[in-house]
Amino acid sequence: MKIKSKNYALVLIIFMFLFSAIPTNSNQKHYSGIAINLEGTHNGADYIIRVPENWNDVLIVYAHGYTQPSSAEAAPGGVAMEEFLLSQGYALAGSRYQTDGWAVKEGLQDTTSLTTLFNGKVGKPDKVILWGFSMGSVIAFESAEKHSGIYDGIIAACAVGAGTVRTWDSAYTLALAYDVTFGWPAAWGSAENVRDDIVFNTEVAPVLFGQVTDLSNFGFFEFMRLVSGIPFGEFYSGPSNFLFTDMFFLTEARGELESRAGGPIVENVGHSYTLTDADKGYLAAFGIDPEPLLDTMNARTDVVAPKNARNYVKQYAEYTGNIKVPVLTIHTIGDGLVVVNQENAYRATVEAAGKESLLVQVYTDAIGHCAFDPFQLLSSIRAMEYWLDTGIAPDSSFFSELLGFLNDFEPAEMPF
Repeated sequence: MKIKSKNYALVLIIFMFLFSAIPTNSNQKHYSGIAINLEGTHNGADYIIRVPENWNDVLIVYAHGYTQPSSAEAAPGGVAMEEFLLSQGYALAGSRYQTDGWAVKEGLQDTTSLTTLFNGKVGKPDKVILWGFSMGSVIAFESAEKHSGIYDGIIAACAVGAGTVRTWDSAYTLALAYDVTFGWPAAWGSAENVRDDIVFNTEVAPVLFGQVTDLSNFGFFEFMRLVSGIPFGEFYSGPSNFLFTDMFFLTEARGELESRAGGPIVENVGHSYTLTDADKGYLAAFGIDPEPLLDTMNARTDVVAPKNARNYVKQYAEYTGNIKVPVLTIHTIGDGLVVVNQENAYRATVEAAGKESLLVQVYTDAIGHCAFDPFQLLSSIRAMEYWLDTGIAPDSSFFSELLGFLNDFEPAEMPF
């Protein structure tokens, strides 16, 4: 995950000063002991537990995303965010998970196990907040439905709100568009069934770099981006470089997940690939006629995954929306990896289960995946604490537009 700050330590010092005068809504029951720093391995997963001397009896458990940290981390952004949260009285815990990759199964096990371990080594907190980022949001959403006895509140950031199946099916659009535009190299497997052991940096990135640096291909890449519903910001450059990031997930990351699942995972039966008239006019300016490309894509809407592989991704995880505890989601509007439309899909799932009173969704005016600053993250924690203390869902007053929140934003529906 990315913390968006040029001088992270300085920002946290300023933020520490500003928030030190703001009382929390916790019961202010302080831990009567010395600061605790524990690192170890529990059930095969490295972990870290940190407790300040002035513990406020709130534990924040961190579920990290797909990119595996070199060691266990107790907060997004690493040590700087850990130190700030500790200064505010929060206890922290985080697991590295037993395995790398799409480790939702292991992440669910390791995060709940770590929370139980905390209870035994430190003591049972008054409140436990689980916050999950990117892939960690899948762990968070599943926990909101299945582990209400362990967690009191959930914060899901840059969240995979549509669930694993729909997310990967939607992502396949970019792979199919690449195939009909440039041709999927046989050495990569196929667009539908990528080679399990493919290595992005040595096999995919050099090919992609050669194609994208040829300016005559710009219109074709824009076709790929538009038909996939990916925003323009940082698609070709910048910290996110979403073209390369997305293709990493469509090749190496998907191959890793397919090896877990026991086969290819994506389907597109019933999909209809379209562009708006405005998009078609825009592409025409680059000499691209999108109609033949769309026709070819729509002629290939017969992709079906083996049942065993499909069942695996459904298990890890699809949501019922039957959440048992308060859930707060936070998403940048310019996310080119997990598009903000996923939040619309999650709300629809929760509303269908009749649990919308337990869901609050907020958005930030930023480009990037998990590109939040410390102000926004701490605002989310404060809002969740208020919700747990009062039983009243936080309103827009907790999410100031001066901090980059967009209180009137509503994401569009996902196309598939």
